[in-house]
Amino acid sequence: MHKLLIATHNPGKLNEIKKFLDGPFFSSMVSLNDVGIDEDVEENGSSYAENSLIKARFFAKKSGLPALSDDGGLEIAALENAPGIHSKRWLGDDATEKDLINHMISVAKELPDDNRVAWFKTVITLVLPNGKSFQVSGEVKGIIAKQPLLKYLKGYPYRSFFYLPDLGKYYHENELSIPEMKLYNHRYKAIQELLPIMKKEINNA
Repeated sequence: MHKLLIATHNPGKLNEIKKFLDGPFFSSMVSLNDVGIDEDVEENGSSYAENSLIKARFFAKKSGLPALSDDGGLEIAALENAPGIHSKRWLGDDATEKDLINHMISVAKELPDDNRVAWFKTVITLVLPNGKSFQVSGEVKGIIAKQPLLKYLKGYPYRSFFYLPDLGKYYHENELSIPEMKLYNHRYKAIQELLPIMKKEINNA
């Protein structure tokens, strides 16, 4: 059984992916910090899929391990699906999560009442040391609430604004039960598509 590198510097993503991937496929799941990699790679793709692949390939080659990378974002219909691929750097490279939250407070107030629809989307890429790659995707639809939840998840500044009308809850791990998280979480949906691929590849290794 191999180690799997979760190729992200985002603590929220790291914890969520580890939780959703918990199973018998790998002997352990390690982070970039665990393997002594502190550098990053330029995400210069034009889509979630391209950026996810760029990261997974880079870190698989760097570490010699199977590497899993995720790229995604928030898409707000009334803003022509912005911030989208620019979600992390919507306000520039130097913007903090607090800056993004303050910006979203203004955005949430200004969105029209009849068009507050938004999506969280992700593409997850697995790259093996032999160069083979696999991609899966997931998404969840909701609305941008006028008032954010008065607490936020580190690494997820947008989730305090994302409301799930069907549940009457915010898209926040402290609000959702485990069954609800599995039903609505966009990253969980993608990983469920990836698990049979992992099983097949490991069995054939």
